Amino acid sequence: MSLAGILGLLSMGHTFTIFVLAFLLAIPKLSEANTGARETIESILTQIDELQFPPLRLAYKDNLQAIPSTSRITKQEQALRLILNQLSTLETKELSQKLKLDIDLIRYEVDLNLERLALERQWNQSKPTQLNDDGLARIPMGKAWYSYFLKRWVDADATPESIMSFGQKEVERVYSKLQAAQTRVINELKLGTSGLGGGQFFLNSKQSVHSAFEEEKKHIQSLASACFPYLDKVPEIKIRAGTNARLAQTPGYYGNNRFSYNYFDKPFNIRQIAWLYMHEAVPGHHYQLSLESQLPKSQAQKQFIYSSYREGWAAYIEELGTECGFYDQAHDELGKWEWDMIRSVRIVLDVGLNYYAWDDAKALSYWQQYIKGQDDIAMREIARMKRWPAQVITYKYGADALLKLKQRAKVSTKQALKTHHAKLLTLGPMPFSLLEKHF
Repeated sequence: MSLAGILGLLSMGHTFTIFVLAFLLAIPKLSEANTGARETIESILTQIDELQFPPLRLAYKDNLQAIPSTSRITKQEQALRLILNQLSTLETKELSQKLKLDIDLIRYEVDLNLERLALERQWNQSKPTQLNDDGLARIPMGKAWYSYFLKRWVDADATPESIMSFGQKEVERVYSKLQAAQTRVINELKLGTSGLGGGQFFLNSKQSVHSAFEEEKKHIQSLASACFPYLDKVPEIKIRAGTNARLAQTPGYYGNNRFSYNYFDKPFNIRQIAWLYMHEAVPGHHYQLSLESQLPKSQAQKQFIYSSYREGWAAYIEELGTECGFYDQAHDELGKWEWDMIRSVRIVLDVGLNYYAWDDAKALSYWQQYIKGQDDIAMREIARMKRWPAQVITYKYGADALLKLKQRAKVSTKQALKTHHAKLLTLGPMPFSLLEKHF
């Protein structure tokens, strides 16, 4: 503010003069507090980095085999408690929002790592001589480990009980949506006895699959800017056929600005085209990760990675397919609900298998209540969840958290949705419990 502007304000009266002077005198104090806090935060982040915590691995067996010696655990615990003491010296009410976020992120990480170290200390006292791949329910401390992995993969607020309840509710909701979508497609296309398994839903050559995804790309490009900001910052995405047969069980995947679809020896269902492109490309992983690398982030956000946010975003945007005009054919939305049914059932199975000690037969029986004719996929997913506990929950949990933020913001138009997404993407990745607090 210029000197003339200040003098003008002072001329408005004695009370206002006192207010303005108090505000101006407070500015150096606020700046000094932020500078001091920033230096403390940078020092803490360096200390955490030097502790060299092992990365979170997909397989529980790999995580448990990476547990360090008890003496090293003690040193890490002592270092983290010192960090908590340093955090307690920061006066958060005088700090910027970005610094407050950094403090919350550091505290979140420290608390989870202290919980992990306590479990590791206990594990070292009674660990088995040999680990198997039969799931956490079949090893010592299995319930405690599952509760921790759930927090680490999903959110610190997640518990086995709350996630099981969430999964059961989602199964019923999605099953109802799926049945309605099936009825719409059958009625619109006047399907005969072949029903939803008819040949009109399948592509039988790599070229036809490739062309379908290229058309979907054009379709999304023509509509995305109405609901999603910063598209000019997102590089072109290339579409290609996947070449790794080991990944054939998934319809597609993303990496290095490339969306890869898997077409090997089986026909490709056209109901997977729309939601899959959205999830892996735009406005899913390619879009979100491109912006994550470009938009400003706090110091702590640069150091900590939250895959649950990334998977949650990609699943969340599938929910917007009708609202944003991406699902322009009835079978597009049907495909979304078919895959969502699998994701929803997996939540219940993951908790059941790893926390409540369900056997494979009970898990398969639950699957068969909602998903018909895909028992081979069921057994593959059951084996996956026993090896990689909690990871499959990130998609649905994250999508639900982001949908709740959208509802809280009372978004009612596409322009409002675009503004909402700009705020969300600018705030950046973080645990969902902190996102709810800072949004």
